[in-house]
Amino acid sequence: MEKYTQIIDYIKDLAEKEKIKTGKKIPSVRSVADKFEFSKSTVVRAYKELEKEHYIYSVPKSGYYLVAKDNKKRIKDYRIDFSTVLPDKDLIPYKEFHHCLDQAMRINKTELLSYGQPQGLPSLIETIKNHLEDYQVFCKSSQVIITSGSQQAINILNRMIFPNEKSVVLIENPTYDRMIKNLNLNGIKTIGINREFDGINFEELERIFKEEDIKFFYTVPRFHNPTGGSYTVKEKKEILRLAYKYDVYIVEDDYLVDLETKTKNDPIYSFDTSNKVIYLKTFSKILLPGLRIAAVVLPEELVYPFLNYKQWYDIYTSILPQGALDLYIKNGMFKKSKVLLQNTYKERMRYLKKLCSNFNPEILNINVPDTGFFLSLKSNKVINFDRIIEDLAENRIIIKDTRESFISQSNDINLMKISVSRTNKSQIKEGINCIYNYFSNMK
Repeated sequence: MEKYTQIIDYIKDLAEKEKIKTGKKIPSVRSVADKFEFSKSTVVRAYKELEKEHYIYSVPKSGYYLVAKDNKKRIKDYRIDFSTVLPDKDLIPYKEFHHCLDQAMRINKTELLSYGQPQGLPSLIETIKNHLEDYQVFCKSSQVIITSGSQQAINILNRMIFPNEKSVVLIENPTYDRMIKNLNLNGIKTIGINREFDGINFEELERIFKEEDIKFFYTVPRFHNPTGGSYTVKEKKEILRLAYKYDVYIVEDDYLVDLETKTKNDPIYSFDTSNKVIYLKTFSKILLPGLRIAAVVLPEELVYPFLNYKQWYDIYTSILPQGALDLYIKNGMFKKSKVLLQNTYKERMRYLKKLCSNFNPEILNINVPDTGFFLSLKSNKVINFDRIIEDLAENRIIIKDTRESFISQSNDINLMKISVSRTNKSQIKEGINCIYNYFSNMK
């Protein structure tokens, strides 16, 4: 008998004897490894096998939990996942994109047999240039670069030298957690400016621009992660005015622009007349998360240094998904998918507003945007994430540890984000009411 099968038998025996109750946490990997004197990897292998059998399920940063042994439903039925930022599986156009992949294989067979260009597939660059005009992003084809997801673009921008020869990066606090991790890994000095439900303090922004050596300001103006809020056009113009005044570049991460339903809410890039804005657009959130295709629009003076970095990172972005995306946009499939997503997430947020309208703001102050993936809530007490993640998991609710979105991962945080990207109305109702009741009963 292999070692890991002993652990499988052990967990099943505990469940059969009801020493572990349905929905409760099973022994940790460390404790089982110590008990059997096996390696942790052996225990993890056993737990993965039990997951495949839908006997247990995992909760990020919490552990593994027991699934009812008499229930044959798949594990997704046991979760209300408020943590993920992946698009809804039921809205992902698998068949249509698969067709585009097949066609791209045929059309781009010559390119597939050679190294591609660091800038990207020429036909896709031209398609995206035209596509971005729908969002009031007007540029030359030479300014568009295709990257392996927005994370690659962010990594290059963090590391490359800018013409202003400054070295500090300013971010909203809180912000997209992977941006923080990237900056930390690269050892880049980072400053944060507080972002609340109603935005940022512009006097503070000017003070930072004036007194600090800011290379660029990374901002998520639309459907901010994690607060869910968006800047007004007036606020966007003020950010740009201050950037001009103090020679600061703006990195505008417009990751959910496709969910925008307000036709007049143009990006910061659309108001830029002095080439200070770098525009990021990912396609993972509306198509396939594994697509790993994004576009970055750069001021002309930054194109060459950016490409110089990129070609040594990956030589070129994979051609096949580029070709498929090119066809998907050209054939009108993208617009059709976008309308479905806009309607779906707008309806989810409308439903959330209705649910939250009767909540006591002294218990939870909730910010529900008109659309997007995120809403956020503030408690009148500090949130113990180590405890609440585990407590909510017992009710099948998964949340993200919002501390990861702050520069300093202090325990004195009262903000929680909720993602509804993969939840239906019944899950939203059950989950948000459970969270509100949890805080109502908090002592």
